[in-house]
Amino acid sequence: MLNRMAREALEAALPLLWVGGEISNLTRASSGHVYFTLKDANAQVRCAMWRNRAQLLAFRPENGMRVEARALVTLYEARGDYQLNVEALRPAGIGNLFEAFNRLKAKLAAEGLFDPDRRRPLPRFPRAVGIVTSLQAAALRDVLVTLRRRAPHLPVVLYPAPVQGAEAAARLVAAVHDAGRRAAQDGVDLLLLVRGGGSIEDLWSFNDEALARALRACPLPVVCGVGHETDFTIADFAADLRAPTPTGAAELASAGWHAARSELGALQPRLQRALDRRLEGLAQRVDRAGLRLLHPRERLRQEATRLEHQGERLRRAMERRLERAAQRCAQARLRLTAAAPRPETQHAGLDMLAQRLQRATAALLGHRHTRLETLSAHLEHLAPGAVLARGYAIARDAHGSVLRSAGSVPAGAAVSIQLADGSLDTRVVGQHKG
Repeated sequence: MLNRMAREALEAALPLLWVGGEISNLTRASSGHVYFTLKDANAQVRCAMWRNRAQLLAFRPENGMRVEARALVTLYEARGDYQLNVEALRPAGIGNLFEAFNRLKAKLAAEGLFDPDRRRPLPRFPRAVGIVTSLQAAALRDVLVTLRRRAPHLPVVLYPAPVQGAEAAARLVAAVHDAGRRAAQDGVDLLLLVRGGGSIEDLWSFNDEALARALRACPLPVVCGVGHETDFTIADFAADLRAPTPTGAAELASAGWHAARSELGALQPRLQRALDRRLEGLAQRVDRAGLRLLHPRERLRQEATRLEHQGERLRRAMERRLERAAQRCAQARLRLTAAAPRPETQHAGLDMLAQRLQRATAALLGHRHTRLETLSAHLEHLAPGAVLARGYAIARDAHGSVLRSAGSVPAGAAVSIQLADGSLDTRVVGQHKG
């Protein structure tokens, strides 16, 4: 009871904390638990790290190694020993890296770089997957094996870059930019950024600010699978989706195709049943059509009967039409007969009209004859011979032109004078004005 009260008091009073020191008395139990002592120049404390935590370590603890342990202060009741239950262990000297990690994380989060609303959904059926990693990385083999197992048809395009070392961050940024620029050309619509586990120093290239911004600016959705499940990097937060491991990233990339294979297996019976129902329906339609199908001889007989009926209807229609035409002709004949002229009734009128025509013609001819005689007498009175016979003469010059003025004929000019019974040739002696 006392030890339990002491344990509860310790655990309530002291939260999880980081403790630094040197490992000694390290023991690895067959159960997978790890026991050691953590000491410095002034003190030491027993430590226990249970199997579920120990198996996640990215390094192998050894005696004499300086480490930092994130632990809970407790009491082992069975022996009354004060000890630390270690939750996480890291090599000493990386506290500054964690501080830099947290500062960068807070800065980028304040800018909204990690906002969930900015994360893009992964395509369910990617056409091809791009992979940014080292060609020598074990993570690449894990990803390729997983993709071949789950979606063997899925093309893979590699954008190689070192994942560790001084130049790794810049090379990773260049590879991400290259993948985004060539996405349409390569047919890639999903990008994986992967690396196996390691210490925080090994994974530090993935805590680069430029890489985080490149991942957000990449036109492709990005899955980040770096390290083990307990490892977190800035790239994990900047990517559209974090995978616990490189294998997990490959599983997420192929999830749609892998699920489709299972769905196809489930859909096959449904498709078979639908096909069977379709074939049964078509078979019934064929049967019904067969019932309506007639033998050609029967079809010809029916057509002959129908043609005979049509011929009879046509004959009756023609007879009715001819009867109506005959009736119309008879009626027209009666109307024509009634309207025909009767010459015997018109003789008296014609005789009277003939007499009137003769009288009018005789009167018109007499009138015309009288007028003709009047015009003839008038014409004879005006004729040149009649005028000359009354004592007139016509004088012409040597050219035969009629002279109308004495002043136009000079003295000595030859003048011809025409009389009623002949002509005289004269010469002008002098002029006398009247």
